[in-house]
Amino acid sequence: MSGSLFALVRARIPSQGKTLIETPAGERITYGDMLARTGRLANALVQRGVKPGDRVAVQVEKSPENLMLFLAVIRAGAVYLPLNTAYTAYEVEYFVGDAEPRLIVCDPSRRDALAPIAELRGAALDTLDANGRGSLPDLAAALPDTFEDIARAESDLACILYTSGTTGRSKGAMLTHRNLGSNADTLVGYWRFTEADVLLHALPIYHTHGLFTAAMTVMLAGGTMLWLPKFDADQVIALLPRVTTLMGVPTHYVRLVQHDGLTREATAHMRLFTSGSAPLLAETHDQFRAKTGHAILERYGMTETGMNTSNPYDGERIAGTVGFPLPDITVRVANPGTGEALPPGEVGVLEVKGPNVFAGYWRMPEKTKEEFRPDGFFITGDVGMIDARGYVHIVGRAKDLIISGGFNVYPKEVESEIDLLPGVVESAVIGCPHPDFGEGVTAVVVKAQGATLTERDVIAALEGRLAKFKLPKRVLFVDELPRNTMGKLQKNLLREENKALYG
Repeated sequence: MSGSLFALVRARIPSQGKTLIETPAGERITYGDMLARTGRLANALVQRGVKPGDRVAVQVEKSPENLMLFLAVIRAGAVYLPLNTAYTAYEVEYFVGDAEPRLIVCDPSRRDALAPIAELRGAALDTLDANGRGSLPDLAAALPDTFEDIARAESDLACILYTSGTTGRSKGAMLTHRNLGSNADTLVGYWRFTEADVLLHALPIYHTHGLFTAAMTVMLAGGTMLWLPKFDADQVIALLPRVTTLMGVPTHYVRLVQHDGLTREATAHMRLFTSGSAPLLAETHDQFRAKTGHAILERYGMTETGMNTSNPYDGERIAGTVGFPLPDITVRVANPGTGEALPPGEVGVLEVKGPNVFAGYWRMPEKTKEEFRPDGFFITGDVGMIDARGYVHIVGRAKDLIISGGFNVYPKEVESEIDLLPGVVESAVIGCPHPDFGEGVTAVVVKAQGATLTERDVIAALEGRLAKFKLPKRVLFVDELPRNTMGKLQKNLLREENKALYG
């Protein structure tokens, strides 16, 4: 690709009359409407003082107008900064102080809480609600729908996405026009997206999954999105006959598997189901295939890189793996200390290189330098293995590695064995401070309804299957595991809750 992300979107428009977005209420937004709406919004951004390179922080509910705002920001040459709608004003204050946006756009209900923050940082403040109303669209409505797109280089920033910050303060991943455009374009080809596709979009768009993997891929294919404000299993089942593809997170597929309406007949016309943002249980994969005949395509990506690997479109989609490196992307397994590449079958840290890899962390040059090898590979922090067939397996996060009595314990290995036990829905294995072993291997288990499983049952079942140093010293039972809005397991919360477990 060359130039700006918006120029790429514009070049791929199939026809101005083609539907880009349809809502359950029946609203239709064509590609021509998109050009007009983003033109007015881009003019509004300029009126509010936004210049090329300025950041625009956005904390608003999901809506078609929110997507139009993103496109308008990059059309105006600015940098889009989406913020999770669950963040408190206190948390937003950190992001605003760090990114120094020219403009903050928030839901009207948050305006009073954010106004002092905007004033302190010298940022303008506008509103946009879930129905597309607010001070910013009001301003835009009176402005022309034509706008002379601001030229940007591939290397210019298009977006800053803040990491979840589970191991310290959040870092702003700087994503360029090339990062985002090349990755979405790769997915169009690898996942076979065309103008004929209709995506059921039920993901939030403050996250890379919903905004770039889903929406941007569809736009570069010239396809259509059926736009849901959030995931609702009943609504998704009802709308399946009208779409060709669905992108979800594991919790979505768990809910669908439990729904009586998920059948082979209901999904007969579907082309593709993909899952990401968190590992999909092999049990869910198998249950979904048994009910529908479809094998969910699991892939692997992260905030800093977009998508890195994918199970094949044609070929075997193996549960528990994330497939092969995508075209033009190199993935290797390395010794975490030396960076030496490891052979197939050995476990190490996953490292990635390609046009998708971000430009570094915002205003953190030292941290950026730490995360890259001298040869340009980005150290993901994910522990993995590439098998003899070339499939990539995610073992866990490097920070989740447990060192017990001097031995390395990879939680995924223990979790996989526990998850196979009758009566177990899912498990999480963490290390908790232990006076003798440094860290005690600790299993947190969700039991199936009516299951009578005990701590002793779990440990006894693992004896003989795992080395003694890998066996949990305690097994705790909970109703559900803590997850963030994208379904990602938050082991840091489990570690914090149980830090005094062993005294």
